[in-house]
Amino acid sequence: MENDKWKMISKSQIIDHSSLRILLWDLDGTLVRGKRFGAFKDYTVPMLERVFGTAGCLHSLVVSGMTDLQIVEEALRGERITRDHISARIDELRRCYIDEMKRACGNGGQIIEAMPGAREVLKGLNEHPRYASALLTGNIEPAAHLKLELTGLAEFFSLPGAFGDESFDRRDLPAIAAPRINEHLGANLQPEQFIVIGDTPNDIACARHFGARVVSVATGRIHSADILREHEPDALLPDLLNAELVMRTLDDL
Repeated sequence: MENDKWKMISKSQIIDHSSLRILLWDLDGTLVRGKRFGAFKDYTVPMLERVFGTAGCLHSLVVSGMTDLQIVEEALRGERITRDHISARIDELRRCYIDEMKRACGNGGQIIEAMPGAREVLKGLNEHPRYASALLTGNIEPAAHLKLELTGLAEFFSLPGAFGDESFDRRDLPAIAAPRINEHLGANLQPEQFIVIGDTPNDIACARHFGARVVSVATGRIHSADILREHEPDALLPDLLNAELVMRTLDDL
């Protein structure tokens, strides 16, 4: 459901679209996290076993910054399961993925939590007329929405985004999200009006590929601030704990 701010903007054009900045948020490691490292394998391993009969090398795979389709491809490469095989079973994959995720998160055993400061940052941005938030995540779409619901962040995302069941290459995602957002707002936003926010070098790469700006957040478990800095994001934040710093950083881009 659209929130009131974006109903108003898209219908009456109260704000000049040239002033808008669309924040394309990564999820895992940026806005949400597993309560323990590797918790996502609690549901991705049984999902792969149900759909393809094997989880391949997923147990040992480092997946930070990948889309879910890329994760599946890399995990099953040694099993001679190809991209075409995966694409042909995408509907079954989505269904089993969300079934296993709900099972893993059930019975009060919450395994996903909001990143410290995430809610406060999103709330502040949601109240600011210049900014709107959308998802740009490696998660398959139903899993992304479930994570937002489980962590209480869903209310801040009224715009369409792009997801990890839409491409094997994360660099494709901004170009998938942008036309959807433009259509939703009745706008013609340019690439530089989009800001990718994420915790991995792949987030930086996908922003550069599209021509968007990018803010790195050093909250992931794999890539340190020093590693992210080497990939030259437009800005680098240590975390989301200081909402004023996040806002100033975005305002300066």
